[in-house]
Amino acid sequence: MFASRLNIPIVLIIYKRPNTTRCVLDAISQVSPSHLFVIGDGPRPESPNEAEKVIATRKLIRDVDIECEVITNYSDINLGLRRRVSSGLDWVFEQVEEAIILEDDCVPNPSFFYYCEELLDRFKNDDRIWLISGDNFQQGRKRTQYSYYFSRYNHCWGWATWRRAWQHYDDSLNIWPIVRDGGWLMDILDQDRLAVRYWRDIFQCVYEGRIDSWAYCWIFACWVQRGLTVLPNVNLVSNIGFGQGATHTLNRSRSANLPVEELDIPLKHPPFIIRDVRADKFTQDTHYGTGFMNRIKKKITQVLKNTSVLRIV
Repeated sequence: MFASRLNIPIVLIIYKRPNTTRCVLDAISQVSPSHLFVIGDGPRPESPNEAEKVIATRKLIRDVDIECEVITNYSDINLGLRRRVSSGLDWVFEQVEEAIILEDDCVPNPSFFYYCEELLDRFKNDDRIWLISGDNFQQGRKRTQYSYYFSRYNHCWGWATWRRAWQHYDDSLNIWPIVRDGGWLMDILDQDRLAVRYWRDIFQCVYEGRIDSWAYCWIFACWVQRGLTVLPNVNLVSNIGFGQGATHTLNRSRSANLPVEELDIPLKHPPFIIRDVRADKFTQDTHYGTGFMNRIKKKITQVLKNTSVLRIV
């Protein structure tokens, strides 16, 4: 069903989990990409035995049996999630125009790669589209008769993008005060006051450095430029990294370990580019909804009481 070789480079972000990393490498080995870029953070000096786990994970990359050029970018010191991912992707997009990105706990169905490849080519020059995601958090609801739909939510548990989009990433959220004080979140979020309150708290904590997350910075960059994300009509990637051993995803989530399905290739394309408002409302209410919001607010309250930093993917 699929081509024997993928013509798009893949980026793998690793850290200290050889077991989950091996699962992702097994998935990548099925498609033999043109290049494999590997980004790795250094161990935290205050965490016992972390250096050994980092070394063991990097050894998997050194010994990997994939027919492609492997290019690594490893930090000797711990940069933290936000700086390591953002600096690593800056490095990648200095070299290539487009890439598929996976973290060490995001295991895709093989069709995910060819879905990304086809859509990276289809929307290469369409500035309305900023991201191709493999995630579907609609809990089994079919939102379209086509292979995918359009969303404002740029889920990043297996995704792809172009240099033209990533160049707008701003690790410092420099224009957040303008967006916040001008009430622009109300326009972005369809006048949903609960959603505005939730995202205002998130972005403020990221801006102040109290949440260590590159993903929220990326969401913000897409939103302020009105960039749309392509989401598949079925889930293509499973995050197996929640629970013990994780650095940032310690709590259980209804989105953890979701089953994956195969998407028929070639894709069935919609004849329009219109955001699915109902699907987005469901995502806000469930994936970012009351239960999730309450947990995050509790964490935000905790970090506001001290100088520690909350790290979130």
